Amino acid sequence: MPQAYNQQVPTFTTDCRLCPRLAAFLDEVKRRHPDYFAKPVPSFGAAKARLLVVGLAPGMHGANATGRPFTGDHAGVLLYETLHATGFASAAESVSTDDGLELLDCRITNAVRCLPPDNKPIGAEVNTCNPFLADELSSMPANAVVLALGGIAHKAIIKALGLRQADFRFGHGAEHTLNNSLTLLSSYHCSRYNTQTRRLTDSMFLEVFQRARELLNSRKD
Repeated sequence: MPQAYNQQVPTFTTDCRLCPRLAAFLDEVKRRHPDYFAKPVPSFGAAKARLLVVGLAPGMHGANATGRPFTGDHAGVLLYETLHATGFASAAESVSTDDGLELLDCRITNAVRCLPPDNKPIGAEVNTCNPFLADELSSMPANAVVLALGGIAHKAIIKALGLRQADFRFGHGAEHTLNNSLTLLSSYHCSRYNTQTRRLTDSMFLEVFQRARELLNSRKD
């Protein structure tokens, strides 16, 4: 089981206001969109899942609106299609928190739980949220896989485990053994920009999740 770098981990709550800039921005968004979730977004999926997918942060009209990671925005379309294709989701589309979709041996979270202005969290906000990610990682079962979507998520995972960034470089399709039981896979983020510019294709994304499936299948008891 991976050991988090910070043993005094605060408990995540959707009432968290540890980052003043993000808390104020969410207040503003809630005034403009009263029907939006507009709070720190909780993880989705079983706590003991063997695959943890880590994104960057909620999107304005996606998770920030619905309250479920990658639900309601462009990035979530490819993610849930791919999760379904590789057996990690019960359906290929995530619409809302009450749509009946279930994750199968998979959990999704973000490096930053709150919507940041312009989709760009600052370093201090990533660091403030990092103990929540450390808590997620510390509770993962043995022989698990964590899959980072983008460089910020990748670095947040390394930081949460108290490891040296220089020893674990980010790259699409990169694979690292973080300790005796946890494997880190990394992918370009499934953002609209990356998919429309073809920096990330559907097949490239699928291959990373197929590798996660292959690793987990090989580690069954």
